Amino acid sequence: MKWSEEKEDAPLPRVAGVELATAEAGYKYRERADLLICRFAPGTVAAGVTTRSLCASPEVEWCRTRLAAGGEARALIVSAGNSNAFTGRAGADAAKRIAASAANALNVPEAGIYLSATGVIGEPLPAEKGERAIAGAAGRLGEAKDWVAAAAAIGTTDTFTKTASATAIVGGETVTLVGIAKGSGMIAPDMATMLAYVFTDANVSAKALQAMVAAANRLSFSCITVDGDTSTSDTLLAFATASADAPRIETQDSPGADALQAAITDICTDLAKQIVRDGEGASKFITIDVTGAASAESAHRIALSIANSPLVKTAIAGEDANWGRIVMAVGKAGEPADRDRLSIRFGNTVVAEAGARVPDYEEAPVSAHLKGAEIDIGVDIGIGEGRARVWTCDLTHGYISINADYRS
Repeated sequence: MKWSEEKEDAPLPRVAGVELATAEAGYKYRERADLLICRFAPGTVAAGVTTRSLCASPEVEWCRTRLAAGGEARALIVSAGNSNAFTGRAGADAAKRIAASAANALNVPEAGIYLSATGVIGEPLPAEKGERAIAGAAGRLGEAKDWVAAAAAIGTTDTFTKTASATAIVGGETVTLVGIAKGSGMIAPDMATMLAYVFTDANVSAKALQAMVAAANRLSFSCITVDGDTSTSDTLLAFATASADAPRIETQDSPGADALQAAITDICTDLAKQIVRDGEGASKFITIDVTGAASAESAHRIALSIANSPLVKTAIAGEDANWGRIVMAVGKAGEPADRDRLSIRFGNTVVAEAGARVPDYEEAPVSAHLKGAEIDIGVDIGIGEGRARVWTCDLTHGYISINADYRS
């Protein structure tokens, strides 16, 4: 059973200062919305992080330029089905055409428009399709309420929509946050890892918001991996409309900043976990905790070595209590470790400690744990105080099936 079938549906709140509309551009998909338009109230600011890929798409470069210019934001356009990456001048021209079309249709300055695209790499975005869809959808912009439709419009291989919401108290007033994301494959912890957007009516400076988004990303999207591959289009953006009746947060030390930071982190963590649960072909959600490492950074790298190991992931898929593969992943991480201090557990059962299998080891409780959908792996390096947690999924035949015919 997919996690989406177990998830309780709950209405998501409106975010003042945000209008939404979706449209069918027909980039790749038929009879479904594949373009999202968001228009923001004057005074909205943006912050974000983008992929570390050196083959980033024109849309990623477009966002980087606008973030560097101060983060003024009046609109967001997301295209699904075609990433427009590795498309040369034709792709860059297509991105410019989409931005110009949106500026004209929404009556906002082009400098305040943010762009994203996701899907097949290497095929120029058919800008004329996007232009027609934008022109038609502009007249349907309305109060931001149908977040599920917005999340569905940006999806590609996703099997369920990914949404989250939170509130924070700033100066005695409630500010609202809603997040949407897409992502299922080509997920690795290199800054953004997918497309994700957080919308809030908080009044916060672009500089403070940027620091909050970067901090939230380090604890969420940079702690997930599905397949170890970093997309050319990964983008995490946050938009703050200043429409709530709450005091302005100028810096991270301003009253209420901690509450807003916590809310942004909660939303990013929620969305990040949803992406892992929807990993292409995934049947199990895996939490990996590494403790006792030389530093937090070292623990993070060790945890990712385990999470990205095809041998570990296939063992979990096969419900095989092969803890030797975890030993292998720790050893290859290139981080300080002592074989004779290492301990490993599955669920609540310790299977190895002091560099060897525990004397009274019984596989039955471990096998029972591995038959579940929620898998916990704990590794203590035994040499320091560093700790980290990452989330991943198993690797099944479904991953191969989905990706082998993605372009067809």
